[in-house]
Amino acid sequence: MTKAELVFIPTPVIGHIVSTVELAKLIINRNNRLSITVLVMKLPHDSSITNYTKSIGGVSSRMRFVHLSSEDSDSLEQHHHLPPAIFLTLFIENKKSHVKKAVNDITRFPDSPRLAGFVVDMFATSMIDVANEFGVPTYVYLTSGAACLSTLFHLQSIKDDGHNIIASDFKDDKVIVVPGFVNPVPANVLPSVMVDEDLGSKALLTHAKRFRESKGILINTVLELEPHTFRTLKTLSSIPKVYPVGPILDLNGGGGSEQKQADILAWLDGQPPASVVFLCFGSLGSFRVDQLKQIANGLERSGHRFLWSLRGPSAGKFSFPTDYTNLEQVLPEGFLERTSNKGKVIGWAPQVAILSHRATGGFVSHCGWNSILESLWFGVPIAALPMYAEQQLNAYEMVNELRLAVEIKLDYKIETGVVGAGELETGIRYLMEQDGEVRNNAKEMKEISKKAVIDGGSSYICLGQWISDVIQNMP
Repeated sequence: MTKAELVFIPTPVIGHIVSTVELAKLIINRNNRLSITVLVMKLPHDSSITNYTKSIGGVSSRMRFVHLSSEDSDSLEQHHHLPPAIFLTLFIENKKSHVKKAVNDITRFPDSPRLAGFVVDMFATSMIDVANEFGVPTYVYLTSGAACLSTLFHLQSIKDDGHNIIASDFKDDKVIVVPGFVNPVPANVLPSVMVDEDLGSKALLTHAKRFRESKGILINTVLELEPHTFRTLKTLSSIPKVYPVGPILDLNGGGGSEQKQADILAWLDGQPPASVVFLCFGSLGSFRVDQLKQIANGLERSGHRFLWSLRGPSAGKFSFPTDYTNLEQVLPEGFLERTSNKGKVIGWAPQVAILSHRATGGFVSHCGWNSILESLWFGVPIAALPMYAEQQLNAYEMVNELRLAVEIKLDYKIETGVVGAGELETGIRYLMEQDGEVRNNAKEMKEISKKAVIDGGSSYICLGQWISDVIQNMP
């Protein structure tokens, strides 16, 4: 039986690499002919990925990590001020020679497995060039949802038709028709990175154009979660085959102190079922002090029990936020004392453990796609407060298209405004006090998500089809 090797190239951001590794685990567990090498890049001043790869140890004899050289990373320091989409694109493209060397090392022995292809992250499409040099196909792994992909293809098509995409055209009360959405999309929820060239739209839409050169696109979503979008994507003849293979989740993930997690879960154990609203804003989420005070006031006024993961600003663009050493300096005077009988403010949060706890009844989230999938896996409804990247679009889809979330403020962007305490109070009350459509939909999606990944489920079938296609497409 011929053995085959896949080379995975994730974006060097922790949420992307964790999702990529979980996908790789699924693949090697499904087919013993395949082995996988994950090429790991390290951003300057960021140890999170190195710590993560060390923490998971030897996953399988058929899966290994190769850490690419960081010797030329310092040369990109001059570009560190650039928006993330632009910086990541430049950073990854700069690693082409390292990737080529690593793949040569993998394939140079007579008994090496046959190279079956590359699986690249959405920001790593420049590596299609390297795959072409080796004469193998490339597949794209999208860690966002299908609606995000559909939007990227739509905007990229507009640009290809000779129309300029100008940020000022996507503001105020305008709406646009985006294939894959049932309803017209308000222009102000389109991610800035998709429509503003200064923030990286040119780079992002160039990636979308290159998606079309791949042999297929794996998407971390569930067919039944975004059925209208998949029906639309099937009608587009100019795009590769798409494979919904999610939810791909790290349900055993840790990363923090075991004692801190034990303290948090002990506090939750003392709360009534579904009584606690959990606030957490992702691995890169932190707020200015004026916004923190509004969140605190909204929480207090809502009257609900809460668990709030509150992080301070990060030391660098791609490093994690840090825990505050003195919460009283950033919260309203007396807040901690007044809410001590019903609330708990923490730093780092074991998100999966909290969402799975019986006491958790709602989730105030930035609507990062991984967080959405985790929340739905446990049937926890969401109150949407998006912050950056594609989160505004995710939030709009969850609130208006799928009725799996309630709104706090869909067009909030962390760099441009402050959400008032009143909006937060209203959103939290609606999230926690209604027992209708949104909560019932979340419970239903919990069951759908779990059925999708077991034998006979839609994602299980799609992953199997992709593996068959990979073997068939081998050079």
